[in-house]
Amino acid sequence: MTSTHANRFTRQDDLVPRNKLSDLTVTVIGVGAIGRQVALQLAAIGAPKIQLIDFDEVDLSNVTTQGYGNDDIGQPKVAATALAIACLDDSIQVHQVINRYRPRIEIGEAVFCGVDSISARTAIWRSVQHSVRFWIDGRMLGETIRILSVGDDTGRQHYPTTLFLQSEALVGRCTAKSTIYTANVAAGLMLHQFARWLRGQVMDVDVSLNLLASELSVTA
Repeated sequence: MTSTHANRFTRQDDLVPRNKLSDLTVTVIGVGAIGRQVALQLAAIGAPKIQLIDFDEVDLSNVTTQGYGNDDIGQPKVAATALAIACLDDSIQVHQVINRYRPRIEIGEAVFCGVDSISARTAIWRSVQHSVRFWIDGRMLGETIRILSVGDDTGRQHYPTTLFLQSEALVGRCTAKSTIYTANVAAGLMLHQFARWLRGQVMDVDVSLNLLASELSVTA
């Protein structure tokens, strides 16, 4: 039989300050390819309060690209992800919102954005920009990843420059071509920036990674 939760975080105590994490409610908007992996990684690092927001249900293609199980097909993604979190740690408080994000919804101090359209990102950002302390946006197309972080004035100035009209976006959703390994890498990069923010360290406001070309671009 394993020991209690007290020893669970021994190997990450110097990397993820639990005293700061314990004060936060973390919101994940969109629990698809990137968002589901983010939610599970948040649970693994010990986030005690996680809010999940998504209106969609699990379909067959989500099993391969988003890490859902066959038994999850037809279930709300929020409910299926909440169940997976409970399997990792049933002490985590999970607030399920099976709906699109609406401005009237009360969200946490830290927000992970995993929606799949630029217009949705823009609308959500305009709604929450003055109330959240930490915001991070994960974008993915095929094997190309872009992570945009806001935790200080530099990020707040830079992030709006990355938003554009939906008509200027590539045809199709940003997750139209995706793999579970790309989503996991993206989620890991997002959690890394979150951990840096928790530690009070300077974040990278804009990270682009092309796995196919092995190219990394970072703006601090």
